[in-house]
Order: sequence, then C-alpha cells, then structure tokens
Amino acid sequence: MSVRQQERELWILGLGDRIERGALVCSYLAEGGYRARTASIDELEQERPLGIILDISPHATDGWGILTTIKSRRETRDIPVMPIFLSEKGRVGGVFPVAGFFLQPVNGEYLAEKLAVMGLTEDTEDYDLQAMLVTRKGDEDLAHTIADLGFTLLNAYSVKEGLALATTSHPYLMFTSFMLQDASAFEFQERLRLYPQTHNIPFFVLLKDSTKDGERLAMSRSVEHLVRKKELTREEFLAHFRRR
Repeated sequence: MSVRQQERELWILGLGDRIERGALVCSYLAEGGYRARTASIDELEQERPLGIILDISPHATDGWGILTTIKSRRETRDIPVMPIFLSEKGRVGGVFPVAGFFLQPVNGEYLAEKLAVMGLTEDTEDYDLQAMLVTRKGDEDLAHTIADLGFTLLNAYSVKEGLALATTSHPYLMFTSFMLQDASAFEFQERLRLYPQTHNIPFFVLLKDSTKDGERLAMSRSVEHLVRKKELTREEFLAHFRRR
C-alpha cells in the first residue's frame, strides 16, 4: 500500500444531519490507528476514502439507499463498505463484515474481475470448487456466470436449506440475496460462523438495484434482533479491522 493510500481516511456514512452519532466510532478507529471522519455521500464526487463504515440501522439516514448508490456507480463500487448498526446515541450494536456486495442483475464481467482481484478464481482449473447461490427463486443468468468461472454450482432457496447444504458440502464461496424467505443474509452469515467448516467462507450479498422506502426500512429492521443488548467494546469493534 502506498503512502498516499495509507493517508486516506475511513468515512462514516448514513448519519445525515446527526453527525454526532459517529463520534464514538471515529474515536474507536483513531485508537486503532486509522484516520476517520463523518462524511456525506456527495463528497464521493470529489475524493475517495480508504473504506466506508455505513450505518444501516433504522436510526440511519437512508443507509441502504447509500449502499445501493455506491455499488451502482463504476467510480465507487470498489470502495469497501462495512455495514454497522448504531443506536440512536451512536453506540455500536453490531458489525456485519461481508466479502462484498453486488447489485442485481449482476454484471458478469464485473463479477469475474472482482473475484479474480480477490484471488478467488485462481484454483478453479485445478480443483473442483463449489459455489453456493441462495436466492428465493433462483437466478439463471448469475448461475451461468458462476459456472462459466469454473465453479460447480449449488442452489438453495432459503437460509435453512442453505445452511444444511453448506455444512455438508463445504462450498468455496457463497452468494445470497439479502432478504430471504426465512431470514436476512446477515443472520445467515452469523449462523454459518457457528460451524468450523463454514466459518470463513467468502460471503457475497446480492442487493436489488432499486428499493422503495418501505423495503429499505424493513431491511434495517431485519437486523435489529441481531444487535447485542450490550454495545460492542472498542476492542470488539476493532477486531474487525487490521490494527495499524
């Protein structure tokens, strides 16, 4: 990483006019060796952060809409985004680190490029690697793209079915819609982490390219029950970052 990259900041987005809600996260990141500040999505037109910490709680200002906007633009879609759940007072209730987000319909060329950059397609010619796709009704185009990249495809249509398949088949990577019929993708990922064989599977979340206000609010509320009653400590929060 270049000196210039090292100097770039982490931004906290989704706070709207209540930027004081980001103060605790900024202080945690500063103590972890990161430069961090609150920001707005409009600032992406002028500069690029090292990464984005995004509040997706019901207290946020359109967190899911911001995520969709970031991932829909060629200039910003590669910026890493870490969704978090902030309380009304800015306490950290949950962190949801995933390998990445893709908007549906997924651009096949971009998917191939992204996985190659991450080193996830290097061994497909030498090994029979499985990729799991978990959606409500299936996605034929994405399934073909995944197969064309050299993966054997496993299809599931719910968290319950996906968990059963993943713990017996040990897929190499996973793609799942955010809203499934029996749980959200974040809850699915938490369940996978309970098993040694699925704990570290690269986990990609598929998002609709446009959602209504009610849908975004439902997405925020779908992760409320995953939030801890006791806020995350500084050490627990920083465990999701490489200490600098």
